[in-house]
Amino acid sequence: MELRSIDFGHVLDASGVRGWFGEGHPFHRWVPFGLSFAGSTFVAKTTTLEPRDPNGALARDGLTTRVLRQPCVRVDWRRGIVLNALGLPGPGLEALLATGRWQRRTEPFFLSHAAVAETAAGRLDEVRRFVRILKAALPDFAGPVGLQVNFSCPNVPHGEPAPDPVPGFRAELDEYAALDVPLMVKLSVTLPVAEARAISEHPACDGLCVSNTIPWGEMPDRIDWQGLYGARSPLERFGGGGLSGAPLLPLVAEWVAEARREGIAVPINAGGGILRPADVDVLHRAGASSVFVGTIAMLRGWRLARTIRHATRLFATEAAVGMAAPAVPSRADGI
Repeated sequence: MELRSIDFGHVLDASGVRGWFGEGHPFHRWVPFGLSFAGSTFVAKTTTLEPRDPNGALARDGLTTRVLRQPCVRVDWRRGIVLNALGLPGPGLEALLATGRWQRRTEPFFLSHAAVAETAAGRLDEVRRFVRILKAALPDFAGPVGLQVNFSCPNVPHGEPAPDPVPGFRAELDEYAALDVPLMVKLSVTLPVAEARAISEHPACDGLCVSNTIPWGEMPDRIDWQGLYGARSPLERFGGGGLSGAPLLPLVAEWVAEARREGIAVPINAGGGILRPADVDVLHRAGASSVFVGTIAMLRGWRLARTIRHATRLFATEAAVGMAAPAVPSRADGI
């Protein structure tokens, strides 16, 4: 997948699946037969402008998130699902840049940012300050870098939802454009495709990433929340959390297929519910330009390397025969 002539590969990380700098997480060491992200493009954990740890998820070092030891995370290996309410903990942008570790990377990768203020005006101010700081640091980066703009974390409530969030998102993209790096907007399948199209048509939007986790209780006609967890979220005291894992795959495939039918032309990096190589085929048929892998590292880590290899072959073969993107699927394709 090329954005602004930078080859970011056919498989990306879900943001943060390897931590801030590619260091991984402690539980990765427990995966049978080892865990390998070889062939996947690194995407850093989503940072906020200021330090943040709303649910006490950070370890004493201020960097490490001990995911499996947190009361705000519930993992169900058997059913292939994870519910988390981590809430974007981290030390803030300046502390991360001060380590110099991003600047030393030579291969293309993505940073990720989310503005978390309570109001649209506050978020826009956050974006402006974030852009000023990162733009000043970019000359020190050894390799190509893109930015994933996270518009969809379910664990950072912004007060009463706006009836139409698109103008706010487009205003933030106006500010991010000053970075002059590839911008990929991260969305949830809960966002209607028509609204996503309006975002994708912004001149600064080089691609979309779909989907973030699904906020607790949303899409009840498609997700059996009661069957999964009962009448109430086990993370209710943390705000409910967001769901990842197996239930997302058909939702993402349908969203991507609709996006292509409705004319969204930018590259779509699709993921959610990929737990085996065959799951990649589902998103490829739907019209994805590339895929990302995340929950598989926690739930089915022994399949990760094989899944990345399969996805790389699938999308590389398509590129080799000169197809810029899969044919736009029709409803007759069963998607």
